[in-house]
Amino acid sequence: MAFKINISDKGKTHKLETESEALVGKKIGDIFKGEDVSGDLKGYELEITGHSDLSGIAGFKGLEGTYYHRKLLTYGPGMKDRRKGIRLRKTIRGEEISLKTRQVNSIVKKQGEKKFEDFFKKQEAGEEGAGESAEQSS
Repeated sequence: MAFKINISDKGKTHKLETESEALVGKKIGDIFKGEDVSGDLKGYELEITGHSDLSGIAGFKGLEGTYYHRKLLTYGPGMKDRRKGIRLRKTIRGEEISLKTRQVNSIVKKQGEKKFEDFFKKQEAGEEGAGESAEQSS
């Protein structure tokens, strides 16, 4: 099972997948080292800002554990109706990351040896190469 990790910094997001289980047990707001999830992120410090599970249910800061909670909410994930007095019962997850978590959102707290912009150059080069090989095969 792979974690999909979104790393944001100054309006740019780098996406990667990892099989590492180093994030299991961490909570929203915790800071972890980048090399725990990828060797390219050596020296980086990242903060977890949110997560969602295999069915897309979001984690909610302030709720203990990894399990589901049914809460009566006036704000938060899934609340599209912002009229005054509206409250809806929603299913949300606790703030702790488990093996059922699929996506983890994070932000850069400390830059590492490699600049954050260099990740996008590698992605663009990979996309261009894939497009050229598809044109040549047809």
